[in-house]
Amino acid sequence: MLLASPCPLTWIEVAPTRCGTGPFVRMSTVADNPPTADERNREQAALLAAMARGDKAALARLYDLLAKPLYSLAFRVLNDAGEAQDVVQDVFLQIWHKAATYDTGRGSVFAWAATLTRNRAIDRVRMRTRRAELLAESAPDLQPAAVGGEADSAASLWVREKAGAVRTALAQLAPEQQKAIELAFFSGLTQQEIAARLNEPLGTVKARIRRGLLKLREILPARL
Repeated sequence: MLLASPCPLTWIEVAPTRCGTGPFVRMSTVADNPPTADERNREQAALLAAMARGDKAALARLYDLLAKPLYSLAFRVLNDAGEAQDVVQDVFLQIWHKAATYDTGRGSVFAWAATLTRNRAIDRVRMRTRRAELLAESAPDLQPAAVGGEADSAASLWVREKAGAVRTALAQLAPEQQKAIELAFFSGLTQQEIAARLNEPLGTVKARIRRGLLKLREILPARL
């Protein structure tokens, strides 16, 4: 049942697979005579047109049709079930807001949705890398220990696991340190990009990030 809510995605439900290998999105039962590719795309295009008029039932139907393959695509890129689910939610919210911009002459609805999903998933991978690079450049002593050639993946996993704790503790930092770390950790900017955004020397930005990370270590010693 759809809820009257500013967010049209409150009805989305994710359940574990029977084989236990990861989550999947519940789909409607496949008909005995499945539609052709052209029929599917016509239906999906009609659903987008209805969504552009504010029809949440059309969004629910499109989700039922596309969520599982989009989740699989996101998971292949991210190799993380939680992040893949987040990407799918973000993509359907984006589709809801941009339904009126879809052009049938530029490809199928699924191809459009798949492009949005792939781009968002790749952005998340890039943000992981930037977070690990930030630690390596600004506070290498704060990075986790890794075995053999697993340093990059260990750092990436460690930073993602601590991101929630970092966000909570940021409020206790000086405003300039808080801003620099937020831009690095949660906006995915490089230190050069942060310096340009804040109109500050690169050395100043690096120092703020390092002092902020050291302060976070004091605030959350058990977690960092």
